[in-house]
Parts: sequence; C-alpha cells; structure tokens
Amino acid sequence: MMFFHPKPNFVIASVSLLRSPFPLPAHIHKWHKDTKKYLSIMIKKYFLLFLPLHIDKTMVQYFPYLLLLMVAIMLLIMLANRLKVAYPILLVLGGLAISLIPNMPAITLNPDLVLIIFLPPLLYADVFSLSLKEMWKWRRIIFSLAFIVVFITAAAVAWVANMVFPGFSLALGFLLGGVIGSTDAVSASTIMKFVKVPKRISTIIESESLLNDASSLIVFRFAALVVTTGQLVWTDMALNFLWVVIGGTLIGLAVAWVMRKLHRFLPTDANMDVILSVIAPYIMYIVANEMGTSGVLAVVAGSMYMSLHLTSILAASTRNKGVAVWDILGFILNGLAFMLIGLALPEVLIGIEAEGISLLTATGYGLLITGVVVGVRLLSSYGAVLITQVMKHFIAVADRRNPGFRVPLVLGWAGMRGVLSLAVALSIPLTLENGEPFPHRSLILYITFIVILATLLVQGLSLPALIRWAKFPDYEDHIPEAEAESLIRKSLAQAALDYMQEHYKEGITDSFLLQNQKDIWQYQLDMPKCNTTPEVRKKYVAILHHQRELLHQLNKNPRIDEEQIRNFHRQLNLEEEKWEVN
Repeated sequence: MMFFHPKPNFVIASVSLLRSPFPLPAHIHKWHKDTKKYLSIMIKKYFLLFLPLHIDKTMVQYFPYLLLLMVAIMLLIMLANRLKVAYPILLVLGGLAISLIPNMPAITLNPDLVLIIFLPPLLYADVFSLSLKEMWKWRRIIFSLAFIVVFITAAAVAWVANMVFPGFSLALGFLLGGVIGSTDAVSASTIMKFVKVPKRISTIIESESLLNDASSLIVFRFAALVVTTGQLVWTDMALNFLWVVIGGTLIGLAVAWVMRKLHRFLPTDANMDVILSVIAPYIMYIVANEMGTSGVLAVVAGSMYMSLHLTSILAASTRNKGVAVWDILGFILNGLAFMLIGLALPEVLIGIEAEGISLLTATGYGLLITGVVVGVRLLSSYGAVLITQVMKHFIAVADRRNPGFRVPLVLGWAGMRGVLSLAVALSIPLTLENGEPFPHRSLILYITFIVILATLLVQGLSLPALIRWAKFPDYEDHIPEAEAESLIRKSLAQAALDYMQEHYKEGITDSFLLQNQKDIWQYQLDMPKCNTTPEVRKKYVAILHHQRELLHQLNKNPRIDEEQIRNFHRQLNLEEEKWEVN
C-alpha cells in the first residue's frame, strides 16, 4: 500500500548528530545564519513523510481497504474484550491473517512515519493517564527497570548473539538489544483491566514502559553509530549521552512551558486548545530530534509538566473535550500500530529469504533471544526486590514489607514487546557509510518480529492466569475505594460550605442554584457514608434516562429553543457518565 514507503533515515540522522560531542552549536549557528532557510528545510523534511498520504487515484483505489482495516480493528477489539484478553494480541494475529490473504495490497512500513505519527501522542497520553504521585513513590524500582535492566538486557543479548550467531559482532548485538529493549505498556495495562492488580504493580509496569522507550533508543543510537562508522570514542560518546538525556528533558520542558503560555494568553476556545494539545507532543519530539537529543524523553518530560499545570491552563470544558479526543486518538493509534505489526510479515520474510538464512534457523535465533530477554527481566525483577530488602536497613524505601516471590514474578513476566521495537528495527539503514549492505539487517528485523509475537502470545495470554494465581496480599497503602470516595466528597462539601459562609453570607436563599447546591453539600456531610453501590448507581442512571425522555417530549414544543434542550442533554450526559455502571 502506497502510504507506507521504505525510506529509513532515522538512524542516519541520529548517527550524523552523534559524530560530534557538541551537535547543538552547529544547529544554532545554522539557525541564526539563515532562519528562513532552516525552517524551510525542516518543513520539507517532515512534509515529505506525508507525501504518500496525498489524495490521488491510488489513494482512492485503496481507500476501501483502509475502511476494512478499521472495521477489522473494531471487531477484533470487541472480540478481545469478550474473551478478556489483551487486544494487541488479537490485532497482531489479525494483521498476520490479513497479510496472508491472496491479492491483498502489500503494506511497506515507513519507520519515520511510524515513529513520528504514533510515538509522540501515545507517550503524551500515557503520561496523563499515570499518577505522578505514585510514579515518584516507586521511582527507584521504576528507574531500575527502565534504565539499568534495559542496559543489562542489551548486554546479555549482545553476548549471546555474538557467541551463537555467525558473523554477529558485539556492536550488532547491542543494536539488537536496543531494538527489543523497550516493553509495551498497552498490552499489560489492557490485561490489568480484566484482573485485580495492586496499584503499585500497575504503576511500576506502566511508568517503566514510558522511560524504557527512551533508554532502549539511546542504546540503539550508540550501537548504530559504532556499526555504521566502525569507530568508538568513549569521551565523545559520554558527552553525547549526557546531551541526549539532559538536553531532551530540558527541550521537552521548554516546549511545554511555551505551550502553557500559548494556552493562557492566546484568544483560543476549547476546540483550539484541544488541537494545541494534540500538536504539542509532535513539537516536543521533532524539536528534540533536530537538536540531537532524545525525542522520547522530551515528550515524557514535557507531558509531565503539562499534566502538573493542566487545571491552571485549560478551562473545564476544554479538559472534558480533551479527554474524549485523546481517548479516541489513543484507541485508533494503538489499534493501527498493533495491526501493522502483523501486516509487516511479508516484508520481514522477503528480507530473510534475500539474506540466505533458512526460516527455521532464523526462528530458532528469535526464540533464543526471546528466552534471553524474558530470563534477564525475571532475574532483574528478583534482583531489584532483593536489593531493596537489603537497602531498607540503610535508606528510606517506599515499602519496607517483604513482597515475597510472586510480586517480582508478575513484574518480570509483564514484559511484552510492541510496535516501537518493530519501527526501530525497520529504521536500520540499508547500507553502511562505505556503501556496503548493513550486516544482518533482515535477521535483526525477523528476530524482532519473533520476540514481539512470542512475548505477546506467551506472556500476554498467560499473564492473567499468573496474576490470579499470585493472590497478592490484601494490604494496600491506599484507602479503600468507598471510604476514599466518602472522604473526598465530605471534604469538598465542607470546603464549599466554609467558602460560602465566609464570602456569601447573604443572598443565598434568593438564588435557587446556590441554595439547592448548599442543601446537597449539607446532605453529603450529614450522611454516614456514600452509598454508591452498583445497584444504587443503576437506579440513578434509570432516573436520568427518564429525564432524557422528558427532554425529547419538551423538544416538541415549538416555543422552546432546541439549543436549550441540547444544553440539558449535555448536563445529563456528564451526570450519567459519572455514575453509569460498567
């Protein structure tokens, strides 16, 4: 299909930026020398990625296939929800099945397009769905899994590949380790919707996946530099590593600060603010990449900044619209991303055949590397828990209790790989700097495909049973849900009544809105507990449905403006969304 074209320049650009330990001054010099020319080059560079998306006769010809692909994604996700399995598993299998249908248009993934279109918004949305408070609480084990374990995994993969695969250097091994070093949060979080998991475990798994995207890409970039140039200068590499990490974080924060000012001072409405929020992660990612730093860290850091200041930036209507837009956008992007993994099979197989490696041998290599990746993660999870138990005697830790052997087992087993690994593998250049073919590119791509498929199928399908078997201890640091809901409601009601008493002592009885709300808050304070069981919620939703039917009847009155009816419909929708029973 024409809108995914093979033009991998991601690594080539990365390598060119890494040759000098100080890539930034060259960019700044160029920018100041001819700002207009620089911006023109950047616009053309990123616009070219979307040239295959222009509407022409071919686009119209393939448009029905796109619609069928979206329908297939929806049906597979509905089936996954019915079967209570992670939908990425069925999407990958569905993509595999579609790719094997005779006379289907071939889809060639453009890694630049995959990385730029999919990665920034998905990272941005993941940050907003996380609890930064919980992330900070478990920061030590999160950073250990996201950085140290990724580096250990890359080293283990490099050693095994160098020992077993003919002609596979250590640099190629580290490159492969960087490709498959990141875990996929979507698969794990989808599974955890169907089984009860302690909050600390879900926080660690989801937070880790945000950061190990950056660490694995850093390993990949430096390994690609060594392979393509054949040079390794430790001082240059150390300086570039600091710039990639620190620079990416600072650029993300700077862009987020600018976006915050734009939101506050531009005369925007809710729709414009939502569009700005969609654009923001792309700006963070592109600017950081152009400066030779980590686009992933830029998006993560900038998203955290925006998340912390969200209520001071956006109005309530904008926040409500933004949640809906980002939910839909994440649904579409995740669905397409995992479907594309399966659809990439023909391209992967063609590469293996061209390299002269038998499919059986290549599959064996892939399963071996899968075993190494899973084994290292399991051992690292137990190692992290063991170190925590030792260090708790010397430093303050988040939880001094012994988690037993089941918690690290679940943490270690929840390490499925996803679309980022495939996109990074596809971005490996076709040739070295001297024009020779990139060594074992097709094998690396096929091994990556096997690792993704094996971890999704084996770990993804068995993780729910493992979680049920684990039977985690009942202790939890959080207040029980019903008790927490009652505490929050009573606290908000008390704060509102105190503010009302202090600022509006008179005139409350003359206002229906204020007096009615005051009575509700007082009632919430007087209630011993919030009786919001599923049965009660179901009754309340039924009452709201009855009110909605009345609105339909009132709308038949020609003297009532329909816009007023729509306003009350929106109020009922918001109220029903709060209490509807899933």
